[in-house]
Amino acid sequence: MFKKTLLLIFLSISLVSCKNIAIRETAPTAHFDLMVVNGMVYDGLGGEPYRANIGVRGERIVAIGTGLGTAGQLVDATGLAVAPGFINMLSWATESLIEDGRSQGDIRQGVTLEVMGEGWSMGPLNDSMKAEYVKQQGDIKFDINWTTLGEYLQFLEDKGISTNVASFVGATTVRIHELGYADRPPQADELQRMQNLVRQAMEEGALGVGSSLIYAPAFYADTEELIALNKVSAEYGGRYISHIRSEGNRLLEAVDELISIAREAGTGAEIYHLKAAGKDNWQKLDQVFEKVAAARASGLDISADMYNYTAGATGLDAAMPPWVQEGGLDEWVRRLQDPAIRERLIGEIKTPTDEWENLYLAAGSAQNLLLIGFKNPELKYLTGKTLRDVAAMRGTSAEITMMDLVVEDNSRVSTAYFIMSEENVKKKIAQPWMAFDSDAESMAPEGVFLLSSSHPRAYGNFARLLGKYVRDEQVISLPEAIRRLTSFPAKNLKIQDRGVLREGYFADITIFDPATIRDHATYAEPHQYATGVAHVIVNGVPVLLDGEHTGATPGQFVKGPGYKER
Repeated sequence: MFKKTLLLIFLSISLVSCKNIAIRETAPTAHFDLMVVNGMVYDGLGGEPYRANIGVRGERIVAIGTGLGTAGQLVDATGLAVAPGFINMLSWATESLIEDGRSQGDIRQGVTLEVMGEGWSMGPLNDSMKAEYVKQQGDIKFDINWTTLGEYLQFLEDKGISTNVASFVGATTVRIHELGYADRPPQADELQRMQNLVRQAMEEGALGVGSSLIYAPAFYADTEELIALNKVSAEYGGRYISHIRSEGNRLLEAVDELISIAREAGTGAEIYHLKAAGKDNWQKLDQVFEKVAAARASGLDISADMYNYTAGATGLDAAMPPWVQEGGLDEWVRRLQDPAIRERLIGEIKTPTDEWENLYLAAGSAQNLLLIGFKNPELKYLTGKTLRDVAAMRGTSAEITMMDLVVEDNSRVSTAYFIMSEENVKKKIAQPWMAFDSDAESMAPEGVFLLSSSHPRAYGNFARLLGKYVRDEQVISLPEAIRRLTSFPAKNLKIQDRGVLREGYFADITIFDPATIRDHATYAEPHQYATGVAHVIVNGVPVLLDGEHTGATPGQFVKGPGYKER
């Protein structure tokens, strides 16, 4: 009896002790590495905000509430919105992060995850692809010390970056890996190897397959090829994401193709930077909405993303037919110096067609093409001029000027095309299945980045959404905008433990002033930071405090649903 009594006393003491430990974690005596205090919390799910503190230990949120306790570092969010870190659904920070891992242009807008892979991805590469990549490098120079996509993303993490990174594997990249720049379908064994490359990328952490179908050699891939690649991705829970085959004259047919690929491959799908390009096509956008709504109602997981401007940015290759680009840059440049081919091209560039995407005609005039990036130092003085201006300076037609610039620069020449309507921008923002992207690098207004111009979306896209379209024009509410910047894309990408402010999730936190956030970048002066974001925390580490970068680089390689640790 005596022994039994002692045992019961011991068990009672143990239970009380365990209970007290649990209480201390949530009582005012708890201690955290970092605590965000006095802010209005928008959890990312679209509901109304509430006032609370957020306690962080290590790289994760461990408590949300009031009176949490003490912390080694306090981040004061008085008068500010506290949200999950924003997700950039289409980032071209692939090279800019190698040059400058701070990712200043995006961090200062609250972005904590850069998602890459629009058709071209930084792996898998073979030796010839590596050599070509080095040959075509512009202002940013670097060695390629990786082969696979996973190795590249791990290289960024090891190097030190301020944002998290993730990527789709490029359908174009795996095609070049096996077929080069040839305009032909893959043979059975080639397609099998392409599928194996997708499989390897998915097991290394890719998010799915990305395509960019208006550009050569991606243009050469038919629907069946894309279905075959996406069937492999779907085995791992991957998503298909695409710069669809047309955003202009065959926009509706291109949306149908994306939906068909999703249905046949058994995967979710997203339209990159959805737009109706060219005035004659603007009215088609409502029909696109109807197609997406019908697909979603049928059970398909279809979404889109966008940037909040009326101009796109790409290269002069988007103004020339794909046949002239077959074989890659060297062959394209060689053909452009052939008088007979030049004469043929003049006619094709001027002639409306449904056979390929002609952004020169979509823009309506050479005045609506802005030249923003050259490799050749002798051409950089033309940066920021319109195609019409440069043609007038040279005394040549717009068509001849485009050909000459590609030859002289030995590049596609970065170009902004004014092809969209402001009314449609607002219509797109209002769609509940719309996420957001910059479709640009993440730069700083210093050093090598100042050698070229840029599209203002590189510095302003997310701030423009929250300032111009949410606060000023009230196109959507602030909680809804935050949902579509955070939990919505995270769910689509099947990313674990990110996109929501929740206990146990990674501490990716953006703290901003809804009353003052705004973009400042313009087409004439794009290298200007947005303002209004006060603090940004990535994996529990502050990278922006009081609007200034801390120099911290805690960014991680965020792996997709098929990742297998090796």
